Amino acid sequence: MENSDSEEFYDASDSFHEQWSEDEQDTTPTPQSDYVPPPGEVTVLSAGQKTVSLGFVPTDCSAEYTLRLDYSCATHTGTLILKDSRTLKVEGLTPGTGYTFSITRIAENGNRSKATSLSVCTEPSPPVQITVSHVSRESLSLCWDPPAGEVESYIVTWCSEGETEQKTMDENNVTLSNLRPGLCYTLQVSSQLRNGRISEPTVISARTTESVLNPMENSDSEEFYDASDSFHEQWSEDKQDTTPTPQSDYVPPPGEVTVLSAGQKTVSLGFVPTDCSAEYTLRLDYSCATHTGTLILKDSRTLKVEGLTPGTGYTFSITRIAENGNRSKATSLSVCTEPSPPVQITVSHVSRESLSLCWDPPAGEVESYIVTWCSEGETEQKTMDENNVTLSNLRPGLCYTLQVSSQLRNGRISEPTVISARTKTDLESVLEDLGLDHHYTTKLSLSRILEIDKKTINEEPTKCNSDLAWYFLKKIMMVNVTARNVKCTSACESNCVDLSVNTELNLSNLINSANSGDMLNPLDIVTALFLCSDGFVQQEMALKMSMCQFSVPLLLPNCDTKQCTLMLWALRDIVKKYRPQSLSESKGFIEDRIVVSELPMISFVRLGECSLSKSKILNKLLSNSQQYHDTFVHYDMECGDSTRRISSGLVEITWYLPCGNKNMDIFSEPVAVANLRGDIGSFETQFSFLCQTSAAVFVFFDNLDSEHCELLTNQPQKEKIFLVGNHQSRHFNIVALRKVATELGLSNSNILLKTKQKNEADFVKTLRETVYNVVENSKMKVQIERMADIAHELGILVDEDCPECQIAKKHADAITAEIQDILKYKEDELPLQGQIWKELTCLEKEEFRLRKVRFENIEMYKSDLQVQKTKLRKRQNSYDMSNAMTCFINAISSPGIERCYFLKWMRMNLDNLSREKLSGLREQYKKKSKDSENKEEIKEIDRQLSNSSLGTEHFFREMGQIYEASVSLPETAPSRQQLQHLPKLCAGLLLDGFPLELVDGDASNIPLTWVSDVLSQLNDLVSPKNKILVVTVLGVQSTGKSTLLNTMFGVQFAVSSGRCTRGAFMLLIRVNEDVKKVLNCDFMVIIDTEGLKSPELAQLDNSHEHDNELATLVVGLSDVTIINIAMENSTEMKDILQIVVHAFLRMKEVGKKKPKCQFVHQNVSDVSAHEKNLRDRELLLQQLNEMTQAAAKMEKKEENKSFTDVMEYSPDTGNCYIPGLWNGNPPIAPVNAGYSEAVYELKKNVIQTLGSCESSANNILGFKEWMTSLWNAVKHENFIFSFRNSLVADAYMRLCTEFNKWEWEFKKEMYSWVTQAETRISNFGTVAGKSEAFDLKALLTHLKSEACTVLSEWETKLLDNLEQYFKQTEGHVYLVEGYREDFANSAKRLRREIENSVSNQLTAATDIRQGMTELDRIKENHTKQLEDRVCGLIDECRKKKVKMTDDELDKEFDKMWNETVNEQSFSKQKATDVIAIVTCFLNGNLSRKGSHACELLSKKELKDCGLEPFKYTTEGLKEWLKQKVSKLFNNEDHVMALQKLADSIIHACTQFVSEKMERQNDYHDTYIQEILHMIDKRLQNNNDVKINIVFEVSLKQHICGAAAKQFQKMHEDFIHVNDPYRCLIQNKEKFRADFKDVFNERDQCQKKAEEFTNCCLMPAVKYFANRALGHDIVGEMRTSQQFSNRMDCQYSILLDLLSKDDFKNYHSYICSYEVYVKKWILDQIVKHFSSGSTMFKLEDQCLLSSISSINNAINKAKTQKSGSLKKFVEGVCRELGDKLVISQDALGAFMILNNADQEQFAHWLTECVKDMAQALRVKFKETHIKMKLENLHVKPQNELFTQLIGCGKQCPFCKAPCEAGGEEHTMHFTSLHRPQGLGECRWDGTEKLDTDICSTCVVSDTHFRCDATKGEWHPYKRYRDIFPDWDITPDASFQASDYWKYVLAKFNDKFAKAYNAKPAEIPATWKALESKHAEASLKKSFNKK
Repeated sequence: MENSDSEEFYDASDSFHEQWSEDEQDTTPTPQSDYVPPPGEVTVLSAGQKTVSLGFVPTDCSAEYTLRLDYSCATHTGTLILKDSRTLKVEGLTPGTGYTFSITRIAENGNRSKATSLSVCTEPSPPVQITVSHVSRESLSLCWDPPAGEVESYIVTWCSEGETEQKTMDENNVTLSNLRPGLCYTLQVSSQLRNGRISEPTVISARTTESVLNPMENSDSEEFYDASDSFHEQWSEDKQDTTPTPQSDYVPPPGEVTVLSAGQKTVSLGFVPTDCSAEYTLRLDYSCATHTGTLILKDSRTLKVEGLTPGTGYTFSITRIAENGNRSKATSLSVCTEPSPPVQITVSHVSRESLSLCWDPPAGEVESYIVTWCSEGETEQKTMDENNVTLSNLRPGLCYTLQVSSQLRNGRISEPTVISARTKTDLESVLEDLGLDHHYTTKLSLSRILEIDKKTINEEPTKCNSDLAWYFLKKIMMVNVTARNVKCTSACESNCVDLSVNTELNLSNLINSANSGDMLNPLDIVTALFLCSDGFVQQEMALKMSMCQFSVPLLLPNCDTKQCTLMLWALRDIVKKYRPQSLSESKGFIEDRIVVSELPMISFVRLGECSLSKSKILNKLLSNSQQYHDTFVHYDMECGDSTRRISSGLVEITWYLPCGNKNMDIFSEPVAVANLRGDIGSFETQFSFLCQTSAAVFVFFDNLDSEHCELLTNQPQKEKIFLVGNHQSRHFNIVALRKVATELGLSNSNILLKTKQKNEADFVKTLRETVYNVVENSKMKVQIERMADIAHELGILVDEDCPECQIAKKHADAITAEIQDILKYKEDELPLQGQIWKELTCLEKEEFRLRKVRFENIEMYKSDLQVQKTKLRKRQNSYDMSNAMTCFINAISSPGIERCYFLKWMRMNLDNLSREKLSGLREQYKKKSKDSENKEEIKEIDRQLSNSSLGTEHFFREMGQIYEASVSLPETAPSRQQLQHLPKLCAGLLLDGFPLELVDGDASNIPLTWVSDVLSQLNDLVSPKNKILVVTVLGVQSTGKSTLLNTMFGVQFAVSSGRCTRGAFMLLIRVNEDVKKVLNCDFMVIIDTEGLKSPELAQLDNSHEHDNELATLVVGLSDVTIINIAMENSTEMKDILQIVVHAFLRMKEVGKKKPKCQFVHQNVSDVSAHEKNLRDRELLLQQLNEMTQAAAKMEKKEENKSFTDVMEYSPDTGNCYIPGLWNGNPPIAPVNAGYSEAVYELKKNVIQTLGSCESSANNILGFKEWMTSLWNAVKHENFIFSFRNSLVADAYMRLCTEFNKWEWEFKKEMYSWVTQAETRISNFGTVAGKSEAFDLKALLTHLKSEACTVLSEWETKLLDNLEQYFKQTEGHVYLVEGYREDFANSAKRLRREIENSVSNQLTAATDIRQGMTELDRIKENHTKQLEDRVCGLIDECRKKKVKMTDDELDKEFDKMWNETVNEQSFSKQKATDVIAIVTCFLNGNLSRKGSHACELLSKKELKDCGLEPFKYTTEGLKEWLKQKVSKLFNNEDHVMALQKLADSIIHACTQFVSEKMERQNDYHDTYIQEILHMIDKRLQNNNDVKINIVFEVSLKQHICGAAAKQFQKMHEDFIHVNDPYRCLIQNKEKFRADFKDVFNERDQCQKKAEEFTNCCLMPAVKYFANRALGHDIVGEMRTSQQFSNRMDCQYSILLDLLSKDDFKNYHSYICSYEVYVKKWILDQIVKHFSSGSTMFKLEDQCLLSSISSINNAINKAKTQKSGSLKKFVEGVCRELGDKLVISQDALGAFMILNNADQEQFAHWLTECVKDMAQALRVKFKETHIKMKLENLHVKPQNELFTQLIGCGKQCPFCKAPCEAGGEEHTMHFTSLHRPQGLGECRWDGTEKLDTDICSTCVVSDTHFRCDATKGEWHPYKRYRDIFPDWDITPDASFQASDYWKYVLAKFNDKFAKAYNAKPAEIPATWKALESKHAEASLKKSFNKK
């Protein structure tokens, strides 16, 4: 623990974290009462000079602990108390000191754990304050302060000009001697502890002196010190020998002044002080060219001047001044300050041979700069005037010490500023040119190069060298054979000659034109990329290069390290297929990894210079005459003549593989060909390697000398060597050749010479024959894998030797070594994905399709299926995790790069095994198929062929099943807890670029829990960057779909033999930041699918179904689908198109935006294909249209007539023609360049299409939801009918919420408008009325017109809002596009309904006001007469001039009153016969129903109706029989159903009448019209129960009879209240009081103000508040989530029912839905407003609004200065006429005998209004919320019910209410259906309540019958035939209806008793349900998280 460096501490930190994670996973401490777990092993995370960080494993117990840490050293101790955690930091320690730490855990009860101790030494601190002294020509002294800590010694290092020395001492000072004069030394001092730890050095520089100069000249600082010494000697001599004579006026001069020192900014002067007793002052004046200065100071020996400019000449003048002011003569001298060195030196533009320096000029008179650079003993110097320099002709890769000094004009030179820099090596230079320099250490990864970036999608040419590497990568990843054609466009353009401009003849220009010398050689680019890539990119590049038939690196050189690497790992993924001559007859083939294939290798090398192009000859050697290919880069290729900078020493390898055709094969057997780049004299290691591994080595040469001979003769197997020379070369020496050949013992057969007689073709032919003979006769065949041993012997690195690769290999081998029999291995080691998983799949599909239910109880059958699934999951959980899976999971849990290696090893090992197994099975199949009697054996072999595939996907599949099985366990189960990390593990792999299996191809199922959890974890890992776009490919099996995707995106979907894709796999590709704005996504998901029309599945009955399922799923998930079709097979194409079109149609119908697709026609190479296939494309479109119509017919969506109806497709742009993959005959054919280019064009089109998507990209969670919904729907037989998606539900709910908000704003606005209009009508013709320009009827017409305008504006606004809503891209709006029309119609309907309502309200208000006009006139006349009589009485009484008492006044008033009343005529108002009017309207309503209705109506008078509660009974034998038959059919009792309907309608009408009664207005005919309209509407909307005329007539009679009586009473009460006589008598006492006040001349102002306020204003304010508050309460309640839309309201009600869990509530909800919901809403309102101040705030808003209007009216009336109180009051009332309805009776009474002063009245009125406001506030607070609600005009509970109850329709089977938004929706639906027994449905014959749930029945083969079917049995699957407007979506899962299952199971007996039935037979799984399951089901059904 002591001597570790800080880096080692960090290593310890890493190991600590690993250890903690292991401990956390593997152990869980058992809590004990007294036991406190110790901290465990404590690890040092880091140790600094003053801090130490410790790490340890925290406890896993629930108890909380405290940590106590004690630490000590030799000098002090300390203690820390802190919370238990993983890390701990101790600060304030002493550097370089050993500490002991002791850590103890302390429990809350004080108990302590055992202490854990460790020792740590802090980092030593370096010495401080180093001082240089006694500097001479050959020595200098150093001293420093000792640092803190236990320092044992010091290490002093000094260096200059490349010479370095070191010394160790115990003291803190040292003198360095034997130094060189005039040199600058770098001095370093480090402190060393006893334990050997050494601190960082403290660095300082100093320069030795050169020679002693004149003191007054340009001396250095050291020389100034010499001058100082001489000055002191001189002064002492003067002092001894002379004594000055004092004189009175004489002031002695300073004498000789000496420069003691001159620094950069200071000068110190010394001079002889006077010896007189007089005191003097010194004056020093100094100046330079730019400024002057003066110093006054006491006389002394020395003087220091500061603040000077460096490198500047100064003149100093010193004068002594006496006290009397006399001055001495001045002494002058000149001094130059020390020049300062240059500052901030910056090194830039560093290349392999040059670098640039620049620096900031120092202050002072600098004339020039001296730059010195040295390296490896070589020193150069340069002087320049500028402050920058470029140093050239440097040596590559060397570190240079660079010194820059500034030189003054006087020759003084500053101390140098020193910096070091290193030139770039050849490798660094190339990497920088290519822009790969930072990837040399941080290697390129696959995820980086596969990113979708701008370079991926644009065609910009390479403009600079840094583009070349990426260009090569882009091309090679798309397997483009033009990848090596790398040249910058700018260079290409410069080589072009503009013929139109340059018309002169200039041959020298042609000869000297630029060549490729400045270009990068393609081999350098390849070498650089391999050096800068990780192992996986290297593998991918090697694989793609091999596919292009490029040579690939075998030995990769590194010119910096002079090492080369055997690229074994890089080549390991290359698999080759070939057919040697021995298999040509049997048509067999060999397929194997190239690194394990035993092949002879022929090597080609060069010795010295060679005039023959070795690589070019090799290309011809390996190519047929008709199929030439540049396998090796050569001189005559593009940029091939560029000088190789880093690729010399590269050994490339390629393979010649025969196809089995003698006429085409060059060699009959496979052969490897290696090619060494460069001279073997420079690369002896590579040459030795090739000699030891090759069957023959062909040495190309021009001349052979003794050195060459020695190189060749040193090789052990000389007979392998073949010499290849060019006799035509001028360097060729036959003598030297003979000598070498003799020494090597070579014969003529080992020497090949190109002579004049042989042209190149003949020479190549000879060479080919020689190689052929070697291959045929050689027994030396070596696997590349085995070359690793030779490489190790020669000191060659092997890429597979990295520890991560080796550990991963070990893990992979440990698993695959156990595999002997693949089938048996799967059964033993991967048991969960076998038969059990397939049985689970069958059960899941049966659970959805219910094909085998027959006559069983469906819910019982489903329960049995669930039990079977549970048993299968138990069986899965009964298996222990196999050793293979344990090893696999542990291996993929290892650090990132290691697990990548592991998975690659696993894939390769498993591929090898499968290949071997399949090869054997194919041989057996071939043998057995020759005999027709071996059918069973053939069938068995066929089965084995299908099941013998084993890949990593099987292990991941097993992992998924292990996880899914664990999820079925309780959450607290340890085995479940231990496996919770698996999804995150897999999500990490997905991010690393490994594919995830979406669809299990063997079981044809998705493990939804597993895949969903993996995607959820993936979302957590990448959030918020989680947007994705999806591309999928569909097509026939083995048509190159995977190859297409691999080529397009550079990915690696399995394409090898026997590994046809099964199921579907998804892979993640990152989108670069520069493309995110275009695509609006962070990742692209690529889905590769199993081929349609698979031969393996063709024999199965459900193969078409399987293809449909897969196509539907992937099309549903995709943003773009690529359809791979073959035009040549029309029958097959039709099948495929039908499947695809069907999938597209399904997507359109479930709300997905029109899908986009690209049709890909492969193997079409003609350039005119696009034009020639015009007819084919038209034929294709025609067939697509036919397919669309066929699919639409199957899905019952015949409105889709053409293909473009269901998806976006253009025949011109939607087709892509791709030529064949291979250019020539495999296995040695390269990939066709046309294929790569066409695929690239397709890729660009796909990305462009994705970028043009209107809707935003899905996020990962959205993708997960789509996948779940799609797959659940796919499992049903009827996809469209069964599709249920939470994203759609969520989008629909948001739309409903928004529409409800707009709808409410519309209603609220219109209510406010109507309120104002009714107020205007009520005040018409009164004092409060505005001066209208028309009569009442004209006002009504005007208001109706105005209402129509406002309604139109709001309707337009509503429709505009809807339009804008659907234009947005967020929120998956496109999913609910199909509902747009419904909501638009709802908006129009809302307008119509409000228009009718407004018209009725205005008409009623106008008619009532018209009736009141006459009454008001009569009342006004009576009041006027009384007022005149009272005024007359006052005059009479005053004339008596006698003071009258109150009694006398009362008598006089009574006498006058009686006379007046008797004189007036009071005609009693006659009441209207409301019952007769209602009868008339009822007759008119029923007259349209026919004579029978009229006959029924005439049997009973309306006055006799509605007296008793309505009870409907059947009349006559026919109706009675019909009812009995209905009961027998097990349908709900028809009479009971009609009774329920009647009760509901009666309840609504009664509520309407009550609301009208509460208003205390007069009756109006519109009231009864609205009631009849309400009844008709409800009867029409009820399609579930057949309505007969008897029922309708009796119901209307009952409702109208009851309403007529209520309306009659309301009318009579209104007449009574407004009777003129009664109104007059009512005001008698008020008149008496006013009479007395006027007679006695009392001030009436305050009293009248109070009367006006209390009688006129307060009732008006209350009325206003009661009208406004209702809508305000509704608005407030709608801010709550539960009242935002119908679905949320339903959810809240059901959740509340569950929380109360009371039978009565459930029963009431089911049987009296409307009543219960209204009561529930009322309870919620009461609950919401009972607590808090919300209600008071709403009331106060209304009150403040009214008070503000009143005060404004008062203030405005004051300004009018009417002078009359009457005018003043009328003015106030008129201002309030639009807002408040002021009682005319109260106002008339107030105006009589009113003699109050206007101003005083106004003052008191204002005060009274304030008091009124306060009084109303008090009253509002005291009134209970329920009482307030009763007084409101608009009942909030009714308004909310109307908005949220929707259409009121109920499911025709289970009676669950419809939740669809908008009134005009065309389809009804509900989120949660119930067991039909809850709707009183019984089983036929048993009277037991029915447990069937309609959402299950609709997918079964069961039948139903009801009134609508006329008693006939009808299949549930075709319920739409009977109930076309209902959408009953099947349950998404078995648990979907758990809510109502739980309710029925718990209250079974009570429901049976309430329904007078027998209890239902409850399935076993229902009985196990608890409240939590019901709640979970509720949340799932309503899409709540």
